[in-house]
Amino acid sequence: MSISATRLALPDMAPRSGKLRIRPAAKDLWHFRSPVSFSLALALLFLSLYNVRFWREAGAAFWTGHPADAFYLAALAGVLLLFLTALLLLIPGSLLPRVAAVVLIPLAAMAAFCADSFGLGLDQEMFRSFAAADSQEASSMLSVRLVAYTLLLGILPLFFVGWSRLAVLSLRQHAWHRLLFIGPAIILAAALIAAFPDRFRAFADEHARLHYLLVPNAAVKAWAGYAMADLKRLEDDRSLASATPPRRLNRPPGAKPLLVFLVIGETARHQNFQLGGYARPTNPRLSAIDHVFYFGHVESCGTSTAVSLPCMFSYRGRQRFDVNSALKERNIIDDLIDAGIDVEWRTNNSGGRSAARRAKLIDFRQSRTPGLCEGEVCYDEVLLQGLEESLATKKDDTLIVFHQIGSHGPDYFRRYPPSAEIFKPACRGELTSCSGEEIVNAYDNTIAYTDRLLADQIGLLEKVADKFDTALFYLSDHGESLGEHGVHLHGAPAAVAPPEQKRIPLLLWMSPGFMQRHGIDLKCMSSRTSMPASHDQLPYTVSGMMGLSQARPRSAPNLAAPCMTDAGQNEAPLER
Repeated sequence: MSISATRLALPDMAPRSGKLRIRPAAKDLWHFRSPVSFSLALALLFLSLYNVRFWREAGAAFWTGHPADAFYLAALAGVLLLFLTALLLLIPGSLLPRVAAVVLIPLAAMAAFCADSFGLGLDQEMFRSFAAADSQEASSMLSVRLVAYTLLLGILPLFFVGWSRLAVLSLRQHAWHRLLFIGPAIILAAALIAAFPDRFRAFADEHARLHYLLVPNAAVKAWAGYAMADLKRLEDDRSLASATPPRRLNRPPGAKPLLVFLVIGETARHQNFQLGGYARPTNPRLSAIDHVFYFGHVESCGTSTAVSLPCMFSYRGRQRFDVNSALKERNIIDDLIDAGIDVEWRTNNSGGRSAARRAKLIDFRQSRTPGLCEGEVCYDEVLLQGLEESLATKKDDTLIVFHQIGSHGPDYFRRYPPSAEIFKPACRGELTSCSGEEIVNAYDNTIAYTDRLLADQIGLLEKVADKFDTALFYLSDHGESLGEHGVHLHGAPAAVAPPEQKRIPLLLWMSPGFMQRHGIDLKCMSSRTSMPASHDQLPYTVSGMMGLSQARPRSAPNLAAPCMTDAGQNEAPLER
């Protein structure tokens, strides 16, 4: 809706006394004589209509049935109302507050939808994920509920802004009105906090999730952080940092070329993998294959593809990783290519391409293969198209990366063909309209379908074992919430992310020839699967698997190096 100056005042086209006279709009429904009353009304609107999830969780956190709990929650509402109103009053003038409201209301509606529907607040990385999403991912979020939130909370309140008028005040009057509110507001807020010091301290220190759900404060902070980071990215030099090219270890006499499949899962969580102890048979085929080593205590770098995928290929590790810095630094893919290894990237997912900007890209998202694609969505089996024929032409060490669409929600049922629906009834609509059992069934079907795909890839590697020494390395970019604590999907900030979004599946399979070549001790490998691991170890593990000389810190070793008889060779330093 356009907010034009004519809503504030209409020019009188017949000027009197030689001057253009401005007369008030005749049909303004709300006339605010002070910026304080407008900001107070807007803050009250946000806290009441857009913070249903916040107040529900605040009540669960602080309500014990004691009368004092009600007084504290009322005091919390009062402090937040005063604080938000004061922030809005920092916007100068009479027109700019209305312009800001036009921006804040749709943003708040989006934040309220995410919070109420999935228990997620908008953070910086979620904005990054939105920016990276393609039309398929965007369409998967469309729902009747989203339309309702857009209309009722994103558009309808704009009429309140359009049909209201703020009195035109002088600069001195604006400053005076604001000071008259902010001064007493600080005193009143301090008094309310002093009445419940322990509870307000707990709210500040122990309930970070509540801050993350507060609308529109958290969303504005996240959007500003994303915008600043993006501006910095545009200013930075994107060229790769200079480094000495890595060195390939000499191939043993008579040894076959190496062929490794690196499969990047999407939104797969450890808790639903049969290999990790899940009671349901979600990995029936992998469970029957020899030499599959499943690591059950692995933590992802982030909770979104936009962060986790470039992070897992970076040498920085989780603690020092920065998305923008990663764009101009070498990663394991760059080192493999510079070492002369053939690197191919097959994708059925829109995210993470920046991590492999120099690799040969084969994008299957636009494929329309009958049986493998339904409309604009393709099942991950499409990644195997033409693969066997391609392998027949390869003669050197090769790494093929498969980036799956995996278990990406919320429409899990679109990630596997109907013939692969094992667990029923499965949710086939909006998550908010399905039972918890139906949601888990649909999700478990995606994991079982991934099991089938990985088993087929291992079968293909076994088929070419006479030509290559082969291995498969699978891990997910992040996990997923399936309703635990009222939270769905993923993307929560690391500080408050539940374990379901961070604990991921990771497995290694190696052919007999590959294990013999690297001197793998099977008992040693089996014992290491119970040790903690993370995305930090991917570059060093892949480097060792592909026979690169690679420096590696003690904190992020090659997962298999301690079980290799030639591990010392893989620890040879790589000058940078």
